[in-house]
Amino acid sequence: MFDFVPIDLYYPIYINLCFFLVLFTLFHTRVLDLNDPRNIAFIQISGFLILVFLILYIGQRPVSGRFGDTVNYAFTYDYYKYGGEIKEVGDYGWHVFMKFMANNTSIHTFFTVVGFIYIFPLFKISKTFFKEYWYYAFFMFVVSFSFWTYGVNGMRNGAACSLFLWGVSYHHKKVVMAILFLLATMFHKTLFLPILAFICTYIYNNPKNYFKGWLATIPFSLVLGSIFIGIFAGLGFADDRLSGYLTGQAEEGTFASTGFRWDFLFHSAFAVFAGWYFVIKRGFDDKLYHQLFNTYLICNGFWVLVIRANYSNRFAYLSWFMMAIVIIYPMLKQQFFKNQHFMIGKIMLVYFAFTYFMYYFYSG
Repeated sequence: MFDFVPIDLYYPIYINLCFFLVLFTLFHTRVLDLNDPRNIAFIQISGFLILVFLILYIGQRPVSGRFGDTVNYAFTYDYYKYGGEIKEVGDYGWHVFMKFMANNTSIHTFFTVVGFIYIFPLFKISKTFFKEYWYYAFFMFVVSFSFWTYGVNGMRNGAACSLFLWGVSYHHKKVVMAILFLLATMFHKTLFLPILAFICTYIYNNPKNYFKGWLATIPFSLVLGSIFIGIFAGLGFADDRLSGYLTGQAEEGTFASTGFRWDFLFHSAFAVFAGWYFVIKRGFDDKLYHQLFNTYLICNGFWVLVIRANYSNRFAYLSWFMMAIVIIYPMLKQQFFKNQHFMIGKIMLVYFAFTYFMYYFYSG
């Protein structure tokens, strides 16, 4: 257990390590070509070190309220460890997994396994899609605004979303993809939204029209937002817990949306702009990328419609977990800029700057 790290410094160590690596990566993109052996060696070694470090750093964290729901997960874990039975729950697969682990391992082994389920798929999809350049996509995932929160607080949601990405990495093996999608829904039923959205892209996959649909959600939300919150809550998407997120009051001290969050809409627009620029303006023609971009637009559009709801960040994450790959994918597949390697470094810096700013200047 990493109990030698002061609780108050746990997150700052992570975010400032990311800050150092972002700057160091930017330096490499400025002075070395993408295919330079020295650059390849740097990104391979750095990527694997980050992969192992984060799984252990997140998995071996102390049980503390500083990490949000970590304490609640530990409480449930102890309940199963001392013979508790699984009650009537929505996400049955998660509780079966937790009870099995509680009967066989310590709480920190459990957190580490969950950390692996959360982080390894980010490596897997990056490695599958981008080969020796996987570091850039993987590191974009790691410095995402929502990465830390869903590694230590919304663990179940984070693990489920990563299982979805793991499934997408097997898009040519539909049976494996379907199994991983099923596991994702068993961990957290809200994953039905991105899964159904991804399936829709097999039926219709025109980014221009999905983009127009996303734009339309903004005025609809501004004018009819409360109606959409009521409609989605009434449908009870996935389970009663989701309806509670939409209509319930925010608890004191928790992150919750109040009003129309233009700041988070701005954040969401990073990926929307990237998709628009590469697909519509520059004509990037890649079926899988179109599917990923369109899935993001559907899921993020859903969030925009209910953006005023308490806990709307829980819905935002159903698209935000894809932001990194939507932004970086085209530049690791096709040449768009004269000095594209340096452009990748600058984009990583700007993307991470939002995360850094939100911690030190907004929420801090």
